[in-house]
Amino acid sequence: MNRKITKYTFLLLFLAVFLNSCQEKDKKQEMAMTDEDLTKKAQQIQDNVITLDTHNDFNVANFTDSINYTQDLETQVNLPKMKSGGLDVSWLIVYTGQDSLNEAGYEKAYENAMSKFKAIHHLVEDIAPDQIALATTSEEVRRIHAEGKKVAMIGVENAYPIGEDISNVQKFYDLGARYMSLAHNGHSQLSDSNTGEADSIWLHNGLSDMGREVVKKMNELGMMIDVSHPSKEAMRQMIELTKAPIIASHSSARAMSEHSRNLDDEQLKWMKENGGVVQTVAFKSYLNKDKNDAREKARKELGLKLLDSMGITYIDEDTLPQLSDKEQEAYNEKIKSMAPILEEKMNMDSLPPAVNVQDFVDHIDYLVEKLGIDHVGISSDFDGGGGVEGWNDASETLNVTKELVRRGYTEEEIGKFWSGNLLRVLDEVQEVAQRLKSETK
Repeated sequence: MNRKITKYTFLLLFLAVFLNSCQEKDKKQEMAMTDEDLTKKAQQIQDNVITLDTHNDFNVANFTDSINYTQDLETQVNLPKMKSGGLDVSWLIVYTGQDSLNEAGYEKAYENAMSKFKAIHHLVEDIAPDQIALATTSEEVRRIHAEGKKVAMIGVENAYPIGEDISNVQKFYDLGARYMSLAHNGHSQLSDSNTGEADSIWLHNGLSDMGREVVKKMNELGMMIDVSHPSKEAMRQMIELTKAPIIASHSSARAMSEHSRNLDDEQLKWMKENGGVVQTVAFKSYLNKDKNDAREKARKELGLKLLDSMGITYIDEDTLPQLSDKEQEAYNEKIKSMAPILEEKMNMDSLPPAVNVQDFVDHIDYLVEKLGIDHVGISSDFDGGGGVEGWNDASETLNVTKELVRRGYTEEEIGKFWSGNLLRVLDEVQEVAQRLKSETK
């Protein structure tokens, strides 16, 4: 018996060492690949998977009949950039900034939200129905993608616009929203925000009573709960209440870079236990605060020198709003004309390096270590402050896949990062909604 055990144990150890050596060999081969080979392999993988970005902001002014996403605008996301970079799915964000918790504030916020819903529908139904279509399920995503079109999905950043009328959650869902965060920068009527960490002043100590009802309503409808902006305590309470997995639509790892918008290891543990997914975000200050601060300091110093050389007096952010609209427009035009020169000078080797795709994938590596391969996704926060060197707009999407290939991730794993994990959560959230619906019959 002992001989059999010894022999069996030896075989297991041999097999483990053999498999590990094969994996290490594969990783070394990836690292030894030329840049051309890496690009070719990344392109092959990207052609085989669905690339999905969970957070892209937009301006309704770019969703008109004359100015729209069929054109290669200066925006980080539009159809030409999605096509050239291979980005298949863009979650367009119905974002509303936080304002007063009163009837006037709610009414204004609701109008803002509805204008953004209307803009998205105008794009997919009137402006470019031959190029992009709206999806509300993973099945629709795959069908639209198979038809050769780009895919639009809708997320709501800040539930403040629902006011004190919970029926608005249903309205937003009916308009296509498939995830929503209960707060943004500032406490809403539903949830405390991560921004409360700055002064330790909280409005609800997590969720309000209405916030709890909204969580239940979202479960019933099949809308994913987004915890990227709410406070840690609000997130804990949401996970305690929800019957479905949740998402962090655009957050990274706090252990890698100290920022209240990132998730600490305890929060990551909650996410894993909940079965949710963290959509790593390409936002410079969230990925590497020290590196970004050094770069921005150099940018400001260089910018001030350029302004001085051009005979332009610098106007700070507090003073600018005090000027007339005409004066502000004139100043902004001067700044805009200086921007290309500044960017050219910022590429000088002597300046601090920029936060880049490698820093972004470092966070993916860390999250995989903490959460496992099935709970990590990708987001950019394009046109909302996001973007890093190498992935600064949708046209550079291949660079992310290329870096993942360089790190030794397989096609299956890369497919999970790009869309598989997020769509799996969406499926599970919608399955919970169906179950809850059947239980009430």
